[in-house]
Amino acid sequence: MGHQPENVLTKLADQIDWQEEIYKDLHSHPELGMQEERTSTVIQRELAELGLSPQVVGKTGVVAVIENGDGPTIMARADVDALPVTERTGLEYASENDGVMHACGHDMHVACLLGAVRLMTEHKDAWSGTYVALFQPSEENAKGARAMIDDGLVTKVPHPEVVVGQHVMPKPAGQVFTSSGPMLSMADSLKITVHGRGSHGSMPHLSIDPVVLASSIVLRLQTVVSREVEPGAFAVLTVGALSAGDQANVIPDRAELRLNLRTYDEEVRNRVVASIERIVRGECEAAGSPEEPEFEYYDQFPLTDNDSTTTHRVTQALQDGFETGTVQEGSPATASEDFSEIPEAFGVPYTYWFFGGADATTYEQAEQNGSIQEDIPANHSPYFYPVIHPTLETGTKAQVIAALGYLGK
Repeated sequence: MGHQPENVLTKLADQIDWQEEIYKDLHSHPELGMQEERTSTVIQRELAELGLSPQVVGKTGVVAVIENGDGPTIMARADVDALPVTERTGLEYASENDGVMHACGHDMHVACLLGAVRLMTEHKDAWSGTYVALFQPSEENAKGARAMIDDGLVTKVPHPEVVVGQHVMPKPAGQVFTSSGPMLSMADSLKITVHGRGSHGSMPHLSIDPVVLASSIVLRLQTVVSREVEPGAFAVLTVGALSAGDQANVIPDRAELRLNLRTYDEEVRNRVVASIERIVRGECEAAGSPEEPEFEYYDQFPLTDNDSTTTHRVTQALQDGFETGTVQEGSPATASEDFSEIPEAFGVPYTYWFFGGADATTYEQAEQNGSIQEDIPANHSPYFYPVIHPTLETGTKAQVIAALGYLGK
């Protein structure tokens, strides 16, 4: 096990005001995926002021390399994009960009990683090797990791031996959650277009009604998980949107459904996908649809599947570096990420952990009252925001401790 982090982390208090200022600035100026121009500029500026030479990779992504003699190379990743959500937190530093909000905590991720970079840069006596900080755009629509890879990421930075990442969650602030195996689910979004024959609302006998057809499909899809997925296996299938026509007295000629699928297992995913397509085609045939249905898959996220050896090593370092009881056994979340595409592009193992961002007292009271869903806003809610302290300190410490678990002298 590597160098104990106490000497490095003693200086965290000296820079926490700087990190808080960055966090509030980013929260006030959120930007959507692949549009993070200002965010990217702020990150580059702060890295340059630390004496580093940041590179732009993937339009708005940023990477910085700290070389410090012989030793392994570790890469740490933070995502930077916001969401098309109107903020309703009432914070003094709330979003100034209408309809855009850091509703998932990526601003906190950036502030934590920048803080870790500063500590690693200013305490090179405590470690040896190479530390690569990667700030990834456009996680929310699964485009950012691929954009960086397509822009030559693998050839532009030293090859890491391991990649680490983290995410703030609606759990008690100050706590860290790690787990081997599946940590975040695979996700597939699917647009299905089914075809009918349009007619006047007074002459339904001349139509093939795609609204009825789409409704039948929705009802049949409810049986896929309950009747075709083995009990105990995980799958969530959601019909999130159904649209057809725009007039009360007109039967349209097509309908569109939008589905979302979450799974932890590739075999389960493939079976559900096959079931979806079978049901859609079958209902279209039964309705006499004049054209074949169309399937368009998009916003596809890979499985985040933590390597057991890497997770054990990082967990041990976190347990050694934090106070007893801080690091706990986590459980898989049904959210999805494109993080794993980066270590997979390098062909190296990875681990990804959660850290809490909810006020601990409020969370405890909500837990006692059985009102967590009502009282603790989740990621993507217009009311979501992490309490700055101790969330900022915990996320920064976690990044530093994980790095020193590999690089510490």
